This record gives sequence, structure tokens and C-alpha cells, in this order.
Amino acid sequence: MTMASSQNSLFFLFFTIIICSSTAKTSFRPKALVLPVSKDPSTLQYTTQFKQRTPLVPVKLTLDLGGQFLWVDCDKGYISSTYRPVPCRSAVCNQARSKSCITECYSPPRPGCNNNTCGHLPDNTVTNTGTGGEIGTDVVSLQSTDGKSSGRVVTVQKLPFTCGSTFLLEGLANGVTGMAGLGRSKISLPVQFSAAFSFHRKFAICLSSSSNENGVVFFGDGPYNFLPGTDVSKSLSYTPLILNPVSTASSSFQGDPSTDYFIGVKSIKVDDITVKVNTALLSINEEGFGGTKISTINPYTVLETSIYKAFTRAFIKATANITRVSPVSPFTVCYNSTSIGFTRVGPAVPEIDLVLQSSSVVWRIFGKNSMVRVKSDVLCLGFVDGGVKPRTSIVIGGHQLEENLVQIDIAASKVGFSSILFFRRTSCSNFNFTSNA
Repeated sequence: MTMASSQNSLFFLFFTIIICSSTAKTSFRPKALVLPVSKDPSTLQYTTQFKQRTPLVPVKLTLDLGGQFLWVDCDKGYISSTYRPVPCRSAVCNQARSKSCITECYSPPRPGCNNNTCGHLPDNTVTNTGTGGEIGTDVVSLQSTDGKSSGRVVTVQKLPFTCGSTFLLEGLANGVTGMAGLGRSKISLPVQFSAAFSFHRKFAICLSSSSNENGVVFFGDGPYNFLPGTDVSKSLSYTPLILNPVSTASSSFQGDPSTDYFIGVKSIKVDDITVKVNTALLSINEEGFGGTKISTINPYTVLETSIYKAFTRAFIKATANITRVSPVSPFTVCYNSTSIGFTRVGPAVPEIDLVLQSSSVVWRIFGKNSMVRVKSDVLCLGFVDGGVKPRTSIVIGGHQLEENLVQIDIAASKVGFSSILFFRRTSCSNFNFTSNA
């Protein structure tokens, strides 16, 4: 073989290796994705972060379980060479169920301000504030997972989201520039991620009770492994999702259904005794009022006034042997913690059961999730009064979700729930995040 042909062969081999490596990199298809979730100590909001735009920058977001879609502040500092506005009447616009077309923007073109673009209604569900904004697409980057640890970074090239305005950030955690909507819509993050990588339309959240440790949200099916090797996906109880036909968002188009996740709570028990409530409030009426939804926006479970009064009376009766103290806002039932014992699953107080489609399917709430330490020697019942005629009768809030894994199976329209992971000698902060973010 001549020197020239030898060099050509080496070049061809090198070129082939480069091509194969590139193909392997681009053909990798994750089975699931993963994001860390932090608890903001001042607002009690749950936040997450991934990278967006070109060049990529970290974007911190408040996690909204029932949110319609991802929205990001485009008014202040949104710079990206890959941002593209979504045209009116396009496939993405139809997928978003938009009924708005922004025909004219009165400033030079930029992300959030382009002519003849699809519009939607980004809303801050913490402050119940909404506005209008254009839908755009851009690059998003986050880590994949095999369910046991986080893996290589993957990219979605044209992820739809809505441009919000800077004033919508009021009331959100420090550093947050938008909200990550995981709700029941066709352009929510779980649906978009599953479409991008052709995995199951499922996701799961596991919120840590500590503001010093991360919880986790998985996009895709299990396993959902937590150290020391517990696959929580194998031991979930399930209940059907219920569709509320009327939107519960701060702003929405007429005729839109709710993107919140509702479940059918049939009754409430305290210490295995059924609380007497107006059961009509537990169903969703034709105007979209009533029922039970799951929320990461409400820090504590919110109960309609008559339900709250009956529930707290039952809890006080069941804890007659525990010393009560003056209430600490926003709670009304508080105790001297020195008169309460402690167990692996928190303060030793009566169990609270949310009875679902049958008496054998129960979301059981133990002391860790029912009680809140407000002072060194004071524990309060972590439920709040939602007033008369609220939009939703029961909103299961963040504190009651902490240290529980909750899986939303959008395709099968059901919710899986684990009960508190402390029974399995693990916690939501025990997912093995690696450092190659």
C-alpha cells in the first residue's frame, strides 16, 4: 500500500468514526426526562430549572401542576437566535386551542412582539393574574434518566411556550422568570416532552419537605428509583382523573376545559370516622364549581368553609388528649408540640383519609403531611379555610403532597399515589442526580 492510499484509508476511517459518533449522539432517544424541584423557603413555592434559548441560559420557573403551558417573561432580557413566533392558524396554534391572533405589534419585532402570531393567555396562578401573549418556540435542554439516576443532556429544538409580561412575575419566588405548566393541555410540558421523544404520556412529581434538598419531577414512565434502591412505581394506588369541563385558570378562552387534575374524593375520615359534609360539594357541577384538585401552587390543602369546619371539629375531637394553644395564622387548630409523640411518619396524630372511588382506595395522610411546625413548641393542623363558594371545594396542597410520589397518567386518565415514602425508608430527596447537567 502506498503512503497516499494509507493516508486516505486513515482519513476514511477517521471520517467514518466522526459520522458514527454524530449519528449515535443524535439518535439517542431517552425513555424519560428528569428535573430537580426545590422548595422556596419564603414563598413555599416549588421551583425547577432547565436551559432554554440559543445560546442556552438557565431558566428558573415556579412549578404549576395544573398550569396550561410553559410561560416565560419575554419583556426583559429574552435574547435567542432560535426563537420563532408561531403563526396564526398554524398546527401548533390549533394544538394550543388558541382563539387569538395578534395582528399587529407596536414596537420592533422581538420575542413576544411579532405580527400575525398565535396568541394565548399566560397566567400567574399564585396571584390569579392573567394577560395576553404570543406563542413561540425555542430550544429547551434538560437531563434524561433511566429512572435510577440522571443521564445525558437532551434537547428539544422547537418547544412551544407562551411569552408572558414582566408584571406577571409579581408574587413568584425570587429569581423566577416564568411558570412551568404540567397541566392537562396539548402544549403542557409533559405532553410536549412525550411527543418529542415518543415516550409514555405520564409524569410523576415527588416534592421534598426540606428547602435544603431537591425533590424531583420525572417525565415518562417508571422505574422511579430512590436510594437505597426503591422503585416506587411498583407500589402505587390509582384513582381516575376527572375532567372539569370549565376552565379554572386565571384567564382562559370561552369553552376551554380545566387543565387542573381533579380526582373523585367521596368522603373524608379522621381516625377512621367519616366527617359529615355536604357531599354535593365533592362533585363538579355544570358551572365547573366543586370537586377536588391537586395543586403545587397552594402550599396547604384548602377546604370550603363548611367542609373545613366539620373537618376541624372532627380532628379536635380526635385529639382531645393533646394540649391546644392559640392559633397561628393561617391555621386555626394548633397544639403544644411537647404533648405530641413522634413516629417515623411524623407527629403521632390521628390519620386523615381521603376516600376515593371505593372504601378500599384511600389517600392516607399521616402526621408529617397533616401537621406544620410554626414555632419550636407549636404544631398546627396544616389545612386552611377556603371560604364560602370557592371555585374548587378541596384543593390538595403542596404540604400534603410532600414525601409522596404522585404519578399522572395523562393517556390512561388516572393518578397513581404512593402514600408517604418514609414507610419505605426513603424520601423524595433520595433520587440520584448526577453532576453532568
